Amino acid sequence: MERAYHKWHSPALQRDMELLVFGHAGRAVVFFPTRMARFYDYENWGIIGSLFEKIEAGQLQLFCVDSVDAESFYNKSISPALRIQRHLQYESYIINEVIPFIKVCNADGCIEAAGCSMGAYHALNIAFRHSTIFKRVVSMSGRYDLTVQLPDYNDLFDGYHDDDIYFNMPQQYIANLTDSYLLNNLSLMDITLVIGNDDPFCPGNQQFNQLLWYKNIPHHFFIWEGNAHKPKYWREMVKLYL
Repeated sequence: MERAYHKWHSPALQRDMELLVFGHAGRAVVFFPTRMARFYDYENWGIIGSLFEKIEAGQLQLFCVDSVDAESFYNKSISPALRIQRHLQYESYIINEVIPFIKVCNADGCIEAAGCSMGAYHALNIAFRHSTIFKRVVSMSGRYDLTVQLPDYNDLFDGYHDDDIYFNMPQQYIANLTDSYLLNNLSLMDITLVIGNDDPFCPGNQQFNQLLWYKNIPHHFFIWEGNAHKPKYWREMVKLYL
């Protein structure tokens, strides 16, 4: 299995960014890390290894990107308005730097997004916001409205709300989406959501599942037994859904 490390200075983020590429061909997947995790964690947790056969056979090429969550959503030293601005800079890095890099590396033409936990949010949000780029998204153990206060998970914007936050919370903006062009693009996307029935995010996933059907956006929705919010579950999920 081919493995390549890449690093460059990101103009969007004004700092060095790193990523790992696994595989030589096949469906190109931008794989977003979990909450404040790093680009190498999926490899360390055996999640990449569980996909060895697909990767080695040239069916799948994974682009494991890094995160700036500690500088954006979880950075309590700056205002909520600046947190979402840092996230938008991260989105610019993915769209304007990582995607062109993928197109150079991979001739397949189909780009997908995937992630676990916070990575599931990143994958689904960027795929929905850029539905002309991403044709498929797989989100495992995700949370799709970061402003909702839960017992063990805070509102990441401390009650603050603005348009940038709204348009980056899929459960908020999909609810009011009426643009037929955007809805059609989403209806053509291959969307998979996976959650454990004891996961604190399960009720939100169930609501989002219903919302997508209400908006006539076809998708796959799977509920696993238990919390299913750990690498040992994600190792099994990726084999089934990626």
